[in-house]
Amino acid sequence: MMSFQFPYHLFSIVLLLLIGWTGLVSADEMWWQFRGPTGDGYSSAENLPRSWSESKNVSWKTAIHDRGWSSPVIWGDQIWLTTATRDGHQLFAMCIDKKTGQIEHDLHLFDVEEPMRITDENTYATPTPVIEEGRVFVHFGTYGTACLDTTTGDKIWVRRDLKCDHEAGAGPASSPTLIGGHLVVHVDGRDVQYIIALDRATGETVWKTPRSIDFEEIPVHHRKAYCMPTVIPRGAGQQMVSPGGRAVYAYDLQGKELWRVQHRGWSVAPRPVYGHGLVFAIVDRDRPELWAIRPEGNGDVTDSHVLWKEIKSMPQRCSPLLVGDLLFVVNRDGIATCLEAKTGKTVWKERLPGRYSASPIYAKDRIYFFNEDGKATVIRPTRKLTIVAENELKDQRLLATPAVDGDAFIVRTETHIYRIENQATSPDGS
Repeated sequence: MMSFQFPYHLFSIVLLLLIGWTGLVSADEMWWQFRGPTGDGYSSAENLPRSWSESKNVSWKTAIHDRGWSSPVIWGDQIWLTTATRDGHQLFAMCIDKKTGQIEHDLHLFDVEEPMRITDENTYATPTPVIEEGRVFVHFGTYGTACLDTTTGDKIWVRRDLKCDHEAGAGPASSPTLIGGHLVVHVDGRDVQYIIALDRATGETVWKTPRSIDFEEIPVHHRKAYCMPTVIPRGAGQQMVSPGGRAVYAYDLQGKELWRVQHRGWSVAPRPVYGHGLVFAIVDRDRPELWAIRPEGNGDVTDSHVLWKEIKSMPQRCSPLLVGDLLFVVNRDGIATCLEAKTGKTVWKERLPGRYSASPIYAKDRIYFFNEDGKATVIRPTRKLTIVAENELKDQRLLATPAVDGDAFIVRTETHIYRIENQATSPDGS
Protein backbone atom coordinates (compact mmCIF):
# COMPACT_ATOMS: atom_id res chain seq x y z
CA MET A 1 0.00 0.00 0.00
CA MET A 2 2.83 2.39 0.67
CA SER A 3 4.09 1.88 -2.85
CA PHE A 4 0.77 3.07 -4.26
CA GLN A 5 0.84 6.27 -2.21
CA PHE A 6 4.48 7.09 -2.97
CA PRO A 7 3.98 9.42 -5.95
CA TYR A 8 1.85 11.91 -4.00
CA HIS A 9 4.05 11.84 -0.93
CA LEU A 10 7.13 12.36 -3.08
CA PHE A 11 5.32 15.36 -4.60
CA SER A 12 4.56 16.65 -1.09
CA ILE A 13 8.15 16.48 0.07
CA VAL A 14 9.42 18.18 -3.08
CA LEU A 15 6.72 20.81 -2.66
CA LEU A 16 7.90 21.62 0.86
CA LEU A 17 11.28 22.44 -0.60
CA LEU A 18 9.64 24.68 -3.19
CA ILE A 19 7.56 26.68 -0.70
CA GLY A 20 10.53 28.22 1.01
CA TRP A 21 11.74 25.49 3.36
CA THR A 22 14.89 26.27 5.31
CA GLY A 23 17.26 24.20 7.38
CA LEU A 24 19.29 21.09 6.74
CA VAL A 25 16.86 18.56 8.20
CA SER A 26 14.65 16.64 5.81
CA ALA A 27 11.08 17.91 5.79
CA ASP A 28 10.00 14.28 6.00
CA GLU A 29 11.55 14.09 9.47
CA MET A 30 9.95 17.17 11.03
CA TRP A 31 6.36 17.32 12.29
CA TRP A 32 6.14 21.01 11.40
CA GLN A 33 2.39 21.51 10.97
CA PHE A 34 -0.98 19.99 11.88
CA ARG A 35 -1.06 16.33 10.71
CA GLY A 36 2.64 16.20 9.96
CA PRO A 37 5.06 16.82 7.07
CA THR A 38 2.54 16.17 4.30
CA GLY A 39 -0.49 17.40 6.25
CA ASP A 40 -2.43 14.15 5.89
CA GLY A 41 -1.55 12.11 8.99
CA TYR A 42 1.25 10.10 7.35
CA SER A 43 4.45 9.26 9.21
CA SER A 44 7.54 7.54 7.82
CA ALA A 45 8.27 6.03 11.25
CA GLU A 46 9.32 2.39 11.15
CA ASN A 47 8.91 1.41 14.79
CA LEU A 48 6.17 3.40 16.51
CA PRO A 49 4.95 1.61 19.62
CA ARG A 50 2.03 -0.73 19.27
CA SER A 51 1.16 -0.71 22.96
CA TRP A 52 1.63 1.64 25.91
CA SER A 53 0.13 2.76 29.21
CA GLU A 54 0.95 5.19 32.01
CA SER A 55 3.64 2.74 33.17
CA LYS A 56 4.78 1.28 29.83
CA ASN A 57 6.72 2.86 26.94
CA VAL A 58 6.48 6.40 28.37
CA SER A 59 9.90 8.10 28.19
CA TRP A 60 8.70 11.24 29.92
CA LYS A 61 5.52 13.04 30.98
CA THR A 62 5.43 16.81 31.55
CA ALA A 63 2.63 18.88 33.04
CA ILE A 64 1.23 21.70 30.87
CA HIS A 65 -0.38 24.59 32.68
CA ASP A 66 -3.81 25.97 31.85
CA ARG A 67 -5.61 24.56 28.80
CA GLY A 68 -5.40 24.07 25.03
CA TRP A 69 -6.21 21.65 22.21
CA SER A 70 -3.43 22.74 19.84
CA SER A 71 -1.35 19.86 18.54
CA PRO A 72 2.41 19.75 19.18
CA VAL A 73 4.79 20.72 16.35
CA ILE A 74 8.43 19.64 16.24
CA TRP A 75 11.66 20.98 14.79
CA GLY A 76 15.14 19.84 15.81
CA ASP A 77 15.10 19.09 19.54
CA GLN A 78 12.11 21.34 20.26
CA ILE A 79 8.40 20.72 20.71
CA TRP A 80 6.12 23.77 20.62
CA LEU A 81 2.46 24.14 21.59
CA THR A 82 0.10 26.80 22.88
CA THR A 83 -2.05 27.06 26.00
CA ALA A 84 -4.40 29.60 27.57
CA THR A 85 -6.15 30.32 30.80
CA ARG A 86 -9.61 28.82 31.00
CA ASP A 87 -11.17 32.30 30.93
CA GLY A 88 -9.14 33.32 27.86
CA HIS A 89 -7.53 36.39 29.43
CA GLN A 90 -3.94 35.11 29.04
CA LEU A 91 -2.41 33.29 26.05
CA PHE A 92 0.89 31.37 26.11
CA ALA A 93 3.38 29.46 23.96
CA MET A 94 5.50 26.67 25.43
CA CYS A 95 8.64 24.91 24.18
CA ILE A 96 9.65 21.50 25.51
CA ASP A 97 12.93 19.66 24.98
CA LYS A 98 11.89 16.56 23.06
CA LYS A 99 14.62 14.39 24.60
CA THR A 100 14.11 15.24 28.27
CA GLY A 101 10.62 16.71 28.54
CA GLN A 102 12.04 19.80 30.25
CA ILE A 103 10.30 23.11 29.57
CA GLU A 104 12.65 25.47 27.71
CA HIS A 105 10.30 28.41 27.19
CA ASP A 106 7.01 29.33 28.85
CA LEU A 107 6.00 32.58 27.17
CA HIS A 108 3.11 34.80 28.17
CA LEU A 109 2.34 36.30 24.75
CA PHE A 110 -1.01 38.08 24.87
CA ASP A 111 -3.54 39.51 27.29
CA VAL A 112 -7.17 39.64 26.22
CA GLU A 113 -9.44 42.11 27.99
CA GLU A 114 -12.80 40.77 26.82
CA PRO A 115 -12.55 37.26 25.34
CA MET A 116 -15.75 35.86 23.89
CA ARG A 117 -17.35 33.09 25.90
CA ILE A 118 -16.63 29.56 24.68
CA THR A 119 -17.93 26.15 25.68
CA ASP A 120 -15.88 23.51 27.48
CA GLU A 121 -15.61 21.72 24.12
CA ASN A 122 -13.14 24.34 22.88
CA THR A 123 -10.22 26.31 24.31
CA TYR A 124 -8.62 29.68 23.61
CA ALA A 125 -5.51 27.81 22.38
CA THR A 126 -6.92 25.36 19.84
CA PRO A 127 -5.15 26.38 16.57
CA THR A 128 -1.96 24.37 16.02
CA PRO A 129 1.30 26.32 15.52
CA VAL A 130 3.59 25.91 12.51
CA ILE A 131 7.37 25.77 12.79
CA GLU A 132 10.47 26.07 10.62
CA GLU A 133 14.18 26.53 11.25
CA GLY A 134 14.57 29.37 13.76
CA ARG A 135 10.89 30.46 13.83
CA VAL A 136 7.62 29.23 15.24
CA PHE A 137 4.30 30.83 14.31
CA VAL A 138 1.50 30.75 16.87
CA HIS A 139 -2.08 31.76 16.18
CA PHE A 140 -4.99 32.35 18.55
CA GLY A 141 -7.63 33.31 16.01
CA THR A 142 -9.03 36.79 16.52
CA TYR A 143 -6.91 37.25 19.67
CA GLY A 144 -3.47 37.39 18.08
CA THR A 145 -0.79 35.90 15.85
CA ALA A 146 2.95 35.95 16.54
CA CYS A 147 6.25 34.79 15.08
CA LEU A 148 8.77 33.76 17.76
CA ASP A 149 12.50 33.14 17.71
CA THR A 150 12.82 29.47 18.66
CA THR A 151 16.18 30.00 20.39
CA THR A 152 15.40 33.02 22.54
CA GLY A 153 11.59 32.98 22.60
CA ASP A 154 11.57 36.64 21.58
CA LYS A 155 8.76 38.00 19.43
CA ILE A 156 9.91 38.64 15.85
CA TRP A 157 6.56 40.12 14.83
CA VAL A 158 2.98 40.31 16.05
CA ARG A 159 -0.40 40.78 14.34
CA ARG A 160 -3.52 41.49 16.37
CA ASP A 161 -5.69 42.84 13.57
CA LEU A 162 -6.89 39.56 12.01
CA LYS A 163 -10.18 40.05 13.76
CA CYS A 164 -13.35 38.06 13.26
CA ASP A 165 -16.46 37.10 15.20
CA HIS A 166 -15.92 33.45 16.11
CA GLU A 167 -19.38 33.45 17.72
CA ALA A 168 -19.99 33.19 21.45
CA GLY A 169 -19.64 29.57 22.53
CA ALA A 170 -17.45 28.58 19.60
CA GLY A 171 -14.05 30.26 19.70
CA PRO A 172 -10.96 30.04 17.45
CA ALA A 173 -9.81 26.80 15.78
CA SER A 174 -8.30 27.42 12.30
CA SER A 175 -4.60 26.54 12.16
CA PRO A 176 -2.04 28.33 9.98
CA THR A 177 0.46 26.67 7.66
CA LEU A 178 3.34 27.65 5.35
CA ILE A 179 2.49 27.86 1.63
CA GLY A 180 4.38 29.63 -1.14
CA GLY A 181 6.92 30.84 1.39
CA HIS A 182 4.21 32.63 3.40
CA LEU A 183 2.16 32.00 6.52
CA VAL A 184 -1.39 31.29 5.33
CA VAL A 185 -4.46 31.20 7.54
CA HIS A 186 -8.24 31.17 7.19
CA VAL A 187 -10.25 33.95 8.84
CA ASP A 188 -13.82 32.68 8.55
CA GLY A 189 -16.05 34.36 11.12
CA ARG A 190 -19.67 35.41 11.27
CA ASP A 191 -18.73 38.93 10.15
CA VAL A 192 -15.76 38.53 7.76
CA GLN A 193 -14.58 35.60 5.65
CA TYR A 194 -11.23 35.54 3.88
CA ILE A 195 -7.93 33.71 3.43
CA ILE A 196 -4.72 35.66 4.01
CA ALA A 197 -0.97 35.21 3.45
CA LEU A 198 1.56 36.93 5.70
CA ASP A 199 5.25 37.46 5.01
CA ARG A 200 6.81 35.00 7.39
CA ALA A 201 9.81 37.27 8.08
CA THR A 202 7.87 40.49 8.79
CA GLY A 203 4.21 39.53 9.32
CA GLU A 204 3.11 42.00 6.65
CA THR A 205 0.16 41.08 4.43
CA VAL A 206 1.27 39.63 1.07
CA TRP A 207 -2.22 38.93 -0.24
CA LYS A 208 -5.74 38.71 1.12
CA THR A 209 -8.66 37.12 -0.74
CA PRO A 210 -12.27 37.46 0.41
CA ARG A 211 -14.53 34.42 0.05
CA SER A 212 -16.55 34.83 -3.11
CA ILE A 213 -19.82 33.37 -1.85
CA ASP A 214 -22.61 35.94 -1.46
CA PHE A 215 -23.34 35.65 2.26
CA GLU A 216 -25.99 38.39 2.35
CA GLU A 217 -28.95 35.99 2.60
CA ILE A 218 -27.09 33.34 4.63
CA PRO A 219 -27.53 33.22 8.44
CA VAL A 220 -24.48 34.62 10.20
CA HIS A 221 -23.63 31.39 12.03
CA HIS A 222 -23.57 29.56 8.67
CA ARG A 223 -20.76 31.82 7.43
CA LYS A 224 -18.02 30.63 9.78
CA ALA A 225 -15.60 27.72 9.52
CA TYR A 226 -12.56 26.32 11.34
CA CYS A 227 -10.51 24.59 8.67
CA MET A 228 -7.07 25.14 7.13
CA PRO A 229 -5.76 24.91 3.55
CA THR A 230 -4.11 21.92 1.89
CA VAL A 231 -1.69 22.12 -1.05
CA ILE A 232 -2.28 19.70 -3.94
CA PRO A 233 -1.18 19.47 -7.60
CA ARG A 234 -2.75 21.46 -10.41
CA GLY A 235 -1.25 20.49 -13.73
CA ALA A 236 2.47 21.13 -13.45
CA GLY A 237 1.90 23.53 -10.55
CA GLN A 238 0.10 23.63 -7.21
CA GLN A 239 -3.14 24.90 -5.74
CA MET A 240 -4.55 25.43 -2.26
CA VAL A 241 -7.78 23.66 -1.35
CA SER A 242 -9.52 25.74 1.28
CA PRO A 243 -12.85 24.68 2.87
CA GLY A 244 -15.05 27.46 4.22
CA GLY A 245 -18.65 28.09 5.11
CA ARG A 246 -20.95 27.12 2.21
CA ALA A 247 -18.13 26.26 -0.21
CA VAL A 248 -14.85 24.44 -0.78
CA TYR A 249 -12.50 26.79 -2.65
CA ALA A 250 -9.26 26.42 -4.54
CA TYR A 251 -6.71 29.22 -4.98
CA ASP A 252 -3.39 29.53 -6.73
CA LEU A 253 -0.37 30.27 -4.54
CA GLN A 254 -0.87 34.02 -5.06
CA GLY A 255 -4.39 33.87 -3.62
CA LYS A 256 -6.41 34.00 -6.85
CA GLU A 257 -9.55 31.86 -6.72
CA LEU A 258 -9.50 29.05 -9.28
CA TRP A 259 -12.68 27.10 -8.59
CA ARG A 260 -15.26 26.44 -5.91
CA VAL A 261 -17.80 23.78 -5.02
CA GLN A 262 -20.78 25.09 -3.09
CA HIS A 263 -22.46 23.17 -0.27
CA ARG A 264 -24.93 23.81 2.54
CA GLY A 265 -22.49 23.36 5.42
CA TRP A 266 -20.74 25.54 7.99
CA SER A 267 -18.28 25.27 10.92
CA VAL A 268 -16.20 22.89 8.79
CA ALA A 269 -13.11 21.69 10.71
CA PRO A 270 -11.53 18.52 9.18
CA ARG A 271 -8.59 19.12 6.85
CA PRO A 272 -9.03 17.64 3.34
CA VAL A 273 -6.79 14.93 1.92
CA TYR A 274 -5.81 14.26 -1.68
CA GLY A 275 -5.19 11.17 -3.81
CA HIS A 276 -6.28 9.38 -7.00
CA GLY A 277 -6.79 12.80 -8.59
CA LEU A 278 -9.48 13.66 -6.02
CA VAL A 279 -9.88 15.92 -3.01
CA PHE A 280 -11.76 14.32 -0.10
CA ALA A 281 -13.39 17.04 1.99
CA ILE A 282 -15.90 17.21 4.83
CA VAL A 283 -18.48 19.91 4.08
CA ASP A 284 -20.61 20.36 7.22
CA ARG A 285 -20.57 20.09 11.01
CA ASP A 286 -24.19 19.36 12.00
CA ARG A 287 -24.75 16.84 9.22
CA PRO A 288 -21.25 16.00 8.02
CA GLU A 289 -20.83 14.77 4.47
CA LEU A 290 -17.68 13.53 2.76
CA TRP A 291 -17.37 14.70 -0.85
CA ALA A 292 -14.91 13.46 -3.46
CA ILE A 293 -14.12 16.42 -5.72
CA ARG A 294 -12.15 16.56 -8.97
CA PRO A 295 -9.86 19.58 -8.35
CA GLU A 296 -9.91 20.88 -11.90
CA GLY A 297 -11.65 23.50 -13.96
CA ASN A 298 -12.44 27.11 -13.19
CA GLY A 299 -15.27 28.98 -11.54
CA ASP A 300 -18.28 27.26 -9.98
CA VAL A 301 -17.85 23.53 -10.62
CA THR A 302 -20.47 22.35 -8.12
CA ASP A 303 -22.59 20.55 -10.70
CA SER A 304 -19.74 18.99 -12.65
CA HIS A 305 -16.85 18.05 -10.36
CA VAL A 306 -18.30 16.20 -7.35
CA LEU A 307 -17.68 12.52 -8.10
CA TRP A 308 -19.41 11.01 -5.07
CA LYS A 309 -20.81 11.85 -1.63
CA GLU A 310 -21.13 9.88 1.60
CA ILE A 311 -23.64 11.29 4.08
CA LYS A 312 -23.83 8.64 6.82
CA SER A 313 -21.65 8.59 9.95
CA MET A 314 -19.08 11.09 8.69
CA PRO A 315 -16.74 13.00 11.06
CA GLN A 316 -17.49 16.38 12.56
CA ARG A 317 -13.92 16.91 13.77
CA CYS A 318 -11.48 14.19 12.68
CA SER A 319 -9.81 14.58 9.30
CA PRO A 320 -9.95 11.70 6.80
CA LEU A 321 -7.02 9.33 6.27
CA LEU A 322 -6.22 7.91 2.83
CA VAL A 323 -4.17 4.70 2.64
CA GLY A 324 -3.82 3.23 -0.83
CA ASP A 325 -7.28 2.71 -2.31
CA LEU A 326 -9.07 3.08 1.03
CA LEU A 327 -10.34 6.06 3.02
CA PHE A 328 -10.67 5.75 6.79
CA VAL A 329 -12.79 8.11 8.90
CA VAL A 330 -14.13 8.11 12.45
CA ASN A 331 -16.95 10.35 13.64
CA ARG A 332 -17.44 11.95 17.04
CA ASP A 333 -19.47 8.99 18.30
CA GLY A 334 -16.79 6.46 17.42
CA ILE A 335 -18.29 5.04 14.24
CA ALA A 336 -15.32 4.17 12.03
CA THR A 337 -15.90 3.73 8.30
CA CYS A 338 -13.68 2.36 5.55
CA LEU A 339 -14.57 3.52 2.03
CA GLU A 340 -13.27 2.86 -1.44
CA ALA A 341 -11.63 6.14 -2.37
CA LYS A 342 -12.45 6.01 -6.07
CA THR A 343 -16.12 5.05 -5.72
CA GLY A 344 -17.25 5.99 -2.19
CA LYS A 345 -18.50 2.44 -1.64
CA THR A 346 -18.58 1.42 2.04
CA VAL A 347 -16.17 -1.45 2.72
CA TRP A 348 -16.86 -1.74 6.45
CA LYS A 349 -18.39 0.26 9.30
CA GLU A 350 -17.71 -0.53 12.96
CA ARG A 351 -17.91 1.24 16.31
CA LEU A 352 -14.74 2.05 18.21
CA PRO A 353 -14.83 2.83 21.96
CA GLY A 354 -15.38 6.42 23.10
CA ARG A 355 -15.72 9.77 21.34
CA TYR A 356 -13.23 11.23 18.86
CA SER A 357 -11.75 14.65 18.05
CA ALA A 358 -8.11 13.81 17.19
CA SER A 359 -7.35 12.88 13.59
CA PRO A 360 -5.89 9.42 12.84
CA ILE A 361 -2.22 8.73 12.12
CA TYR A 362 -0.79 6.15 9.69
CA ALA A 363 2.65 4.53 9.92
CA LYS A 364 4.01 1.20 8.64
CA ASP A 365 0.78 -0.69 8.02
CA ARG A 366 -0.95 0.61 11.16
CA ILE A 367 -3.62 3.24 11.77
CA TYR A 368 -3.83 4.88 15.21
CA PHE A 369 -7.15 6.27 16.45
CA PHE A 370 -6.98 8.31 19.69
CA ASN A 371 -10.24 8.91 21.55
CA GLU A 372 -11.13 11.70 23.98
CA ASP A 373 -10.59 9.48 27.06
CA GLY A 374 -6.92 8.90 26.26
CA LYS A 375 -7.51 5.49 24.70
CA ALA A 376 -5.94 4.49 21.39
CA THR A 377 -7.11 1.76 19.04
CA VAL A 378 -4.55 0.46 16.55
CA ILE A 379 -5.86 -1.20 13.37
CA ARG A 380 -4.60 -2.48 10.04
CA PRO A 381 -5.49 -0.47 6.90
CA THR A 382 -7.36 -3.39 5.36
CA ARG A 383 -10.76 -4.23 3.87
CA LYS A 384 -11.77 -5.93 7.14
CA LEU A 385 -11.51 -4.32 10.56
CA THR A 386 -8.46 -5.85 12.21
CA ILE A 387 -7.60 -4.49 15.65
CA VAL A 388 -3.91 -4.79 16.51
CA ALA A 389 -3.92 -3.27 20.00
CA GLU A 390 -5.82 -1.05 22.42
CA ASN A 391 -4.00 1.32 24.77
CA GLU A 392 -4.91 3.81 27.46
CA LEU A 393 -3.51 6.81 29.28
CA LYS A 394 -5.44 6.88 32.55
CA ASP A 395 -7.62 9.86 33.41
CA GLN A 396 -6.36 11.93 30.48
CA ARG A 397 -8.72 13.90 28.27
CA LEU A 398 -7.32 13.95 24.72
CA LEU A 399 -8.61 16.11 21.87
CA ALA A 400 -5.35 17.25 20.25
CA THR A 401 -4.02 15.19 17.34
CA PRO A 402 -0.68 13.66 18.41
CA ALA A 403 2.62 14.33 16.62
CA VAL A 404 5.35 11.88 15.63
CA ASP A 405 9.05 12.32 16.33
CA GLY A 406 11.23 9.56 14.90
CA ASP A 407 9.73 6.38 16.37
CA ALA A 408 7.91 8.20 19.17
CA PHE A 409 4.46 9.68 19.64
CA ILE A 410 4.26 13.13 21.21
CA VAL A 411 0.83 13.12 22.83
CA ARG A 412 -0.76 16.25 24.27
CA THR A 413 -3.64 15.73 26.71
CA GLU A 414 -5.59 18.32 28.66
CA THR A 415 -3.00 18.44 31.46
CA HIS A 416 0.21 16.81 30.18
CA ILE A 417 2.44 16.09 27.22
CA TYR A 418 3.97 12.61 26.78
CA ARG A 419 6.78 11.03 24.81
CA ILE A 420 5.69 7.47 24.02
CA GLU A 421 8.16 5.08 22.39
CA ASN A 422 9.39 1.52 22.67
CA GLN A 423 11.66 1.20 25.70
CA ALA A 424 13.25 -2.02 24.42
CA THR A 425 14.09 -3.00 20.86
CA SER A 426 11.04 -4.77 19.55
CA PRO A 427 10.38 -5.52 15.88
CA ASP A 428 6.61 -5.45 16.38
CA GLY A 429 6.43 -2.31 18.50
CA SER A 430 5.08 -4.09 21.57
